[in-house]
Formats: sequence, structure tokens, C-alpha cells
Amino acid sequence: MKISAIIILVLFLSPLEGWTQTRKPSSITELAAYMGADREQLLYAGAKSEGKVVWYTSLAGGSYKAIGTAFEAKYPGVAVETFRASGSDLTLKLEEETKARRNIADAIETTEGNLMFMRDGKLLRPYNSLHLKKYPDDAKEPAQKGLYYWALARESYVGFMYNTNLVSKGFAPKGFDALVTPELKGKMGISTGETSGKIIGAMIRTKGEEFVKKLKGQEIKLYTIDAPALVSVIASGEIVASPAIFQTHTLLAASKGAPLEWVPMEIVPTNVGSAAVALNPPHPHGALLMADYLLSPDGQAILEKFYYGSATKDQGFKKWRPERGLSTDKYEKDLLRWEKLLSDITRK
Repeated sequence: MKISAIIILVLFLSPLEGWTQTRKPSSITELAAYMGADREQLLYAGAKSEGKVVWYTSLAGGSYKAIGTAFEAKYPGVAVETFRASGSDLTLKLEEETKARRNIADAIETTEGNLMFMRDGKLLRPYNSLHLKKYPDDAKEPAQKGLYYWALARESYVGFMYNTNLVSKGFAPKGFDALVTPELKGKMGISTGETSGKIIGAMIRTKGEEFVKKLKGQEIKLYTIDAPALVSVIASGEIVASPAIFQTHTLLAASKGAPLEWVPMEIVPTNVGSAAVALNPPHPHGALLMADYLLSPDGQAILEKFYYGSATKDQGFKKWRPERGLSTDKYEKDLLRWEKLLSDITRK
């Protein structure tokens, strides 16, 4: 009797177990965590039914347009509706939409500092992706239950850039000490803003605050323009160099014939853009499909064409993400301190 009862119980449970293993996720919570081998096919089928994905991004230039075009080509039937703005504007927009209970955004791509505010404001939904197995731990912002708030989709590196036609032969800066050479006195410039503040933070981290204060004697000109515009100023010969220029912008200008060279310093402030998902995306399949695409080899290849770096590759220098591991309050205080010091050592 006992043996018969066991056989009956096994037969009863077997179909249930098989149904559990083959059951597909349906809710956004289940979809975000799903790691089956058919994840891409499952998300695409759902996204095609949804018809579109609304993507908020702070990518600049033609890169975000190229991503949208390539995504639509790979996933026919899923239109990409892109809203492009600065990271701070995206954060404000999401906050206002959430307060008004208007869920518009699906996927998000922006800088880490702004994503920290979104996370703390409960504007993001943690998720997973099969592509994340190739990413180092520090390229993923952990949430609970093995999920992540965001993962690095692109990296931009801040370093020293100079006009090769306007320096002496053999000039090859290898660290921050190059900034105090007599050859560069009165010939350097730096732009206002967060990027330049980060290079001040890097100097403090490696050389100390007293070194930064010595730079006042170098008569560095402070420009009220953004870093990409400063690249053109250096290419034109108005000034010789800047300690705070993105490698991305240098390579792009050099590819068009500008006589510019970019070199890393002892540590390289790294500005990152990450793939995230809105808390309540109207098109959940499309939202996760876009996040996955940004992290996939296809998405990474497009971003590399626009000279962005990838967290999956060794760049040959020491990277430093100033906001990594900090609270939003601490990060804001650090930025204010660095930007004040920048103002103190430069000339208007």
C-alpha cells in the first residue's frame, strides 16, 4: 500500500513540476529576473506586441541615433522613441512624471551620478541580463535578490590633451607633474563644470591639495564652455593644452585631422553611462530588451565606433569613478569642493 501511494504521489507531482519548469514569466518582476536561454526571443516577442520602447538617454552626438537605428533593424516591429537630454534634466523629468503618476519612460541610459539620484528616489527597477556575466563586479550596481539597478554601457576617460604642433619636440607628459612645466605657463585652459572638477579630485587623490594650489602660478584660463567646445579652441591654437578633456572627443577631432594628442594621467576620472530600466515601464519587454541591447556585443560595438570605452576591456591605465560607492550627499559635497578649488586656481 505504501509503495502504491508513493507511485501515485509521484505521478501527481510530475506534471506540476514540469509545468513549473516550462512556465514563462509574465509580470515585469518576473521578466526582469528571467535568465533563461530564450530571454532575447521572449523579450522580442513581447516588445513586438507592445510596438515601441521609449528610451531616455544622455548620449550625445550621433551615437544615440545610431543605437536607435540599429535596434530597430535588429528587432523589426519595435520602434524606438528617444528622448535625449542631460542627465540632470532626465532625473528631473522622471521625478515630475512619477509625482504626476505618468509612466512614460521604459529604458534609461545616463551617467552614474544621476542614476544614484534615480535609485534613491525609487525611480528604477532592478533587473538582470545574460550579458552581465561578461562584466566585472564594479561595472554593476547591485540591488537585492541578485539583480542590478544599472550596468555600465559606456565609459569616457578624462585626461590631458595638447596640440602637437604647439609644443617642443619630444614633449610627452606622463603625469600631473607635466602641468607645472614652464613651457605650459599661461598656455593651458580648462572648462567649467563637473568634468573639470573631477580632474581636480584626481589630482588631490594622487598629488595632494597643495599640488593643486601650486597650479595657480600656471595661469590656467577658465572657459565658460563645455569640454567638446574647448577641444576646438585647442585645435585652433588659441591655447596649447588642457588637463581635463575626454579621450572620446580627442579621438573624434583627431580622426578629422586635428593635431591633437590625449594621454592618461596617474589616475583617469571615468565618466560612465549605464543601462537602467524605469520602475514601471509602459512597455516592459521593450524596456528590458533595450537594456540588454546596450550591454550586448552589438550595442557595445556601435558605442565603440563613437570612441566610447567598454567596461569589459582593459584600457591600459588606472580608471577612477569619483562617485563610485558614495552617497549622493557625499558626492555632491566632493564636487562642490573640487569646483571651488578649480575656481581658485584659474584666471577668468
